[in-house]
Amino acid sequence: QTFQGNRCVLWKSQGKYLSTAKATLSEAGGSGCRRNMAEESAVGVTPISNSNPTHPVAMEAPNMDLALGTEMAYKGANTDDEPDSPELEKYWKVVKENPQDFTGWTYLLQYVEHENKLAQARRAFDAFFMRYPYCYGYWKKYADVEKKHSNVEQAQEVYERGLKAIPLSVDLWIHYINFATEVQTADEAGQENLRSVYESAVSAAGTEFRSDRLWDLYLAWEQEQGNLKNVTAIYNRLLSIPTQMYSHHFEKFKDHVNTHLPKDILPLDEFLQLRTDVLANTPGIEPEIPGAEPDDGPPGVVPPPGVTASADKICTKPKSVLPPFVDCMSQPDAETIAIRDKLISTRRAIYSTTEAEVSKRWAYEEGIKRPYFHVKPLERVQLKNWKEYLDFEMEHGTHERMVVLFERCMIACALYEDFWLKYAKYLESHSVEGARNVYRRACTIHLPRKPNIHLNWAAFEENQGNLDGARDILKTLEEAVPGLAMVTLRRVSLERRTGNLVNAERIFREAVENAKDTNSASFFSVKLARFLAKTKGDTEGAKTALKEAIEKDKENAKLYLQLLDLEFQQGVRPDEDRVLQCFDLAMASQLSADAKLTFSQRKVEFLEDFGSNVERLMTVYEEHQKLVKTHSGGKKRAQEGAGDDSAPSEKKHKLEENGTMSVPPPMTMPPPAPAPNSMPPPDPNTAPPPSYNYNWSTGYNQPSTNQYNYQQWGYGQQYYPPASQ
Repeated sequence: QTFQGNRCVLWKSQGKYLSTAKATLSEAGGSGCRRNMAEESAVGVTPISNSNPTHPVAMEAPNMDLALGTEMAYKGANTDDEPDSPELEKYWKVVKENPQDFTGWTYLLQYVEHENKLAQARRAFDAFFMRYPYCYGYWKKYADVEKKHSNVEQAQEVYERGLKAIPLSVDLWIHYINFATEVQTADEAGQENLRSVYESAVSAAGTEFRSDRLWDLYLAWEQEQGNLKNVTAIYNRLLSIPTQMYSHHFEKFKDHVNTHLPKDILPLDEFLQLRTDVLANTPGIEPEIPGAEPDDGPPGVVPPPGVTASADKICTKPKSVLPPFVDCMSQPDAETIAIRDKLISTRRAIYSTTEAEVSKRWAYEEGIKRPYFHVKPLERVQLKNWKEYLDFEMEHGTHERMVVLFERCMIACALYEDFWLKYAKYLESHSVEGARNVYRRACTIHLPRKPNIHLNWAAFEENQGNLDGARDILKTLEEAVPGLAMVTLRRVSLERRTGNLVNAERIFREAVENAKDTNSASFFSVKLARFLAKTKGDTEGAKTALKEAIEKDKENAKLYLQLLDLEFQQGVRPDEDRVLQCFDLAMASQLSADAKLTFSQRKVEFLEDFGSNVERLMTVYEEHQKLVKTHSGGKKRAQEGAGDDSAPSEKKHKLEENGTMSVPPPMTMPPPAPAPNSMPPPDPNTAPPPSYNYNWSTGYNQPSTNQYNYQQWGYGQQYYPPASQ
């Protein structure tokens, strides 16, 4: 089939047609391409209204998983007989190794365009649009490639895909209109079909602040067809929409009214009503006889050719130089003037309201310097302007305008998850499906590796009762960005909330086994032990998990502390022998001297508070005192050695003027240690000694001795494993 031979196929193919992001036009039926405008509006066009709260957000997410799209395209979804050239393979390799390399993608697309091989171009463009669907210029390039190979139906499909992805793109709609104008048939059916394209365009993008070119194109086309009443109907819609050139449209409307007779540009009912109002409320105007004027002679007599009214109103200009549809009558009658004034005055009230709305938003619109998508970061002032504009519209605007503004913002700020989250949270109170679609677009296309918005999406689906969907979201994120503890913990908490404790334990154990290092494994082991002890009531299993972790990470003091806390929390009164075994395990480990000293001090405090044998208490106290002396002596020697190495030589051997060396003041010895059978007396100037409490984060200083605290051991609510010590 040739390009020209495919004209009418454009309107029959695929059984669908774009109007808004959600609605599509149903298949054109009947002979040829005939379809009336009323049927088109009733079936295919879904205008913005409260009954369609998700307009225009219901863009379809790609069918192929984003993480696999580039890989599959690279591996050879090539249906062409000719293999890829070495140059093409090099371009593919760049984007395969770094799919976020936007410049690499543009080089690939330039190459396939230049080579003009259809299968290669399709693979490249399809993979590109899975990541960057907001690049409207490349949708046009893709359609041109198809059209160059005489594939009109495929070119139409490309435009439809692009307009579903970015329905507010005025430029892409204009490209599509030009394409449709080029391939349409010249008969009445073709005109109706083209009108449906214009209607789809203004329904989807007509409320965009910079949509003036689209409206002007529609008005000019209707004027060319001679449909003056349709032109008036378009103005009636346009004048109530705040656009950048609102004043220009009102002036053009006045020219339209003053250039044509009211009965030619108005529906019959409106014209008769206006005429009745004018005759009733305007004194001095007599009803005119149809077909006659005051000085034109008898009613019903048709003037000779070239004469429009009386002899002084002869039309001397050739018809070819007159503007279309301009009446040759030099002076309209008083009734016509009054009707025109009445018509303009009714629209002026609408115009004044629109002008007030535009003035409220003008500063925000002026602040939008980059309304299109780009991978380069936006300036902070741009981001601030978008945020303030959205907040203003939420407070003062309607839901329909709010959605359109969000969609405009998402084009320019597609790589900023804060705006996606703001959009989704807004839609949650208006449309569950709309919010779900926003999450889907953000997570599967624009932000596939951003954890925060994925976690919010999973929480949203869980709140809606879609537990399988929430699981899939978290699992996909974990596979895309492995090693995030926050994702694993969220997966566990989801299973715990739904009562699937077996799955929750399995996820924890998989995290311990697959941890990238011992520090991460210890982190998940502590979480697993807490889960087993507090959720499942399996204390022995929790101890086993901690002891297995200690075998692999013997120098991690937090594991010993967690094991100690686990024993201490058992029952109303802790088991003295088991707690002491935990202390002994820590003291016999490879922990640092500082950590062992801390455990020794806690051991003394434990026996003071809960011990049943004073002899054991005194033995432990003596051991602790020996450890303190050993630790203090080693620390002092280390400090003196560091001081000797670091002190300048001129200070160590400084001589007085008389040639003698300066002598440092005598050292004062510390007071002797207390006797073994007595505890050190309290200092009256200090607070009383703290009671025993196993709380790592507060130094065991809390008054409660049996309180479980999730903030202890440094593992509180943080998601990422702590740094290696």
